[in-house]
Amino acid sequence: MTEIFDQNLYQWLILPLSIFIARILTETLGTLRIMFVSRSNRLIAPILGFFEALLWILIISQVIQNLENALCYIAYAGGFAVGIFLGMAIENRLALGVVMVQVITRKNTTKLQRSLRAHNYGFTKIGGRDIDGRENILFIVSRRKELPEVIKIIKEFNPCAFFSVEDIRGLNEGNYPLVKRKEQSPSRLAAFWRRLLRRTPKQLPLAAETLDAREQK
Repeated sequence: MTEIFDQNLYQWLILPLSIFIARILTETLGTLRIMFVSRSNRLIAPILGFFEALLWILIISQVIQNLENALCYIAYAGGFAVGIFLGMAIENRLALGVVMVQVITRKNTTKLQRSLRAHNYGFTKIGGRDIDGRENILFIVSRRKELPEVIKIIKEFNPCAFFSVEDIRGLNEGNYPLVKRKEQSPSRLAAFWRRLLRRTPKQLPLAAETLDAREQK
């Protein structure tokens, strides 16, 4: 009697629950793998793919061995749905990558440009024209984690401004490096000292004279 009870418990509860949890893991790993593949991450994406395939094989083998158990089908489908939701939630939480925000407005963008510059966001402004007249177009590049702050700045400038957001697969930071929020405090003087420490001993006296002249100014 005990053996029959244990067998039924395994077949109708433990096995479907295991399939459900494992399917959540596989689909979550799959969602994250696609995210890292799209960002050309050659280290994490294959590792996630390995564990995703391994878990998937284990799940399918159990489903095939228990074709008469309808709960296994429900657990498989339910885990698939929950895994997609959980993977998307984790991906949004991580907020990896860089985005470009394109703003199109007819208003003068001087105030917006100053606000973006004050928050250390790089941008490029170009002029455009539609059937009704001139348009101002701004291309703003920021980390995805900082996108809510960029949108807040845009809406403070013009709540009705049109803007679109696009993912950037790769970029060369150029003259507008993506400054981390925690690394914005060092001043130009601190940067000068870092360059000073890289100089040769013969160049140190000249560098010291330059620093004294800057402090007097």
